[in-house]
Amino acid sequence: MPHPTATPPSRYADLSRAELAVVVPELLLIGQLIDRSGMAWCISAFGREEMARIAIEEWAASSPIYTRRMQRALGYAPEVPGKGDVPTIFKGLQLDIGAPPQFMDFRYTVHDRWHGEFHLDHCGALMDVEPMGEDFVRSMCHDIEDPTFDATAVATNPKAQVRPVHRPPRRPADRHPHCAWTVIIDESYPAVQGIPLLADNERSRAANLELAPIDPADDGRADYSGPLLGDLDFAAFSRSALVRIADEVCLQMHLLNRAFTLSVAERAADADELLRIRRKQLVGIAGIAAERLGGALDLPGGPAGAARLLAVHPLLNPAAYVDADVHADGEGAGVAVRPSPAHADGAWIELCGPDWTAPLRAIVRTVDAHLDVEAAGTADEWRLTVVRRDRPTPEADEVAVVRFSTGSGFAFEPRRSLPITPL
Repeated sequence: MPHPTATPPSRYADLSRAELAVVVPELLLIGQLIDRSGMAWCISAFGREEMARIAIEEWAASSPIYTRRMQRALGYAPEVPGKGDVPTIFKGLQLDIGAPPQFMDFRYTVHDRWHGEFHLDHCGALMDVEPMGEDFVRSMCHDIEDPTFDATAVATNPKAQVRPVHRPPRRPADRHPHCAWTVIIDESYPAVQGIPLLADNERSRAANLELAPIDPADDGRADYSGPLLGDLDFAAFSRSALVRIADEVCLQMHLLNRAFTLSVAERAADADELLRIRRKQLVGIAGIAAERLGGALDLPGGPAGAARLLAVHPLLNPAAYVDADVHADGEGAGVAVRPSPAHADGAWIELCGPDWTAPLRAIVRTVDAHLDVEAAGTADEWRLTVVRRDRPTPEADEVAVVRFSTGSGFAFEPRRSLPITPL
């Protein structure tokens, strides 16, 4: 009988605990910005109303999966599946790419295990959409939020309902908080049902990927059991826990992207249109993610900096999902890519290769605009080399589109981590 294959070590394990505490919130924000890249092209191809339906389907078909994964990873999953409480729902939101800390500044109130509220002191997504007009605000804050909040809560308890107290369009125009919601779990409520695309995504390699467990002996917090905290202090987690969180957040992105692909495929005129939208989405998020991660880690210039950036970029993570060796030496830097679970899922890396390197070029040019890439090999097994050009590589138009979001330049601030006591 063959022995099971060992889980590859995480590429995030090469970072220090302090670096990881900076990288994790960055990854959460990057996950939120995926939509700033993808939805622009969906509006162009299908119109605002279909864009909203795609957004509903992508979140509803991914968030229940990754919410449960994070619950299990950090030890706060309900003792009885499907019977979780309000604090468990709120913990999940704090570790969800749909609600990155501070950019989507959720403030929580817990009345008891089954009743709670939250409001947003700052909603970066609203800041992005308000300039586009009231119709876009209603699409996001009404059409999209209603089903997707419940879809997120269903991972914890299908009897949970998330309902608005008030929400945009803002009246008056500067109203604060930006929105407010109640969360109530009641056995009399009808159970929320998952959408059909959720079942498809649950069969993916990403949904069922095994990652190395957190080492409970490592210095720092190994889980999120205990009370709900108003703000998560990522520096309080152990290095081992932060590595696992980083890998899980990257899987959140891959699950969201897979659901996005499934939803767009149902609307695209043909395979060429689907490929065009997927490629534009990837180039946009690849460049912005690289810029944010490179700045957060203060990476060096040249091929060495490019290699470090590629090693932590969501496109190539987690290592158990994307089989790639990133290397740097005195002669240069590069990546060797092999067939992997990500290829089987049709993930981002499956789009890349010798015939198309645009997202990888968008990544390395954030280190130095003169850096470029060359690739050789087959569609799913190839080698990438970082090269230097005499002339700078211009920023891709797809990256400029994502720069429209206030999240592209958002700065995190220090926060105190205090427990939330039920009122």
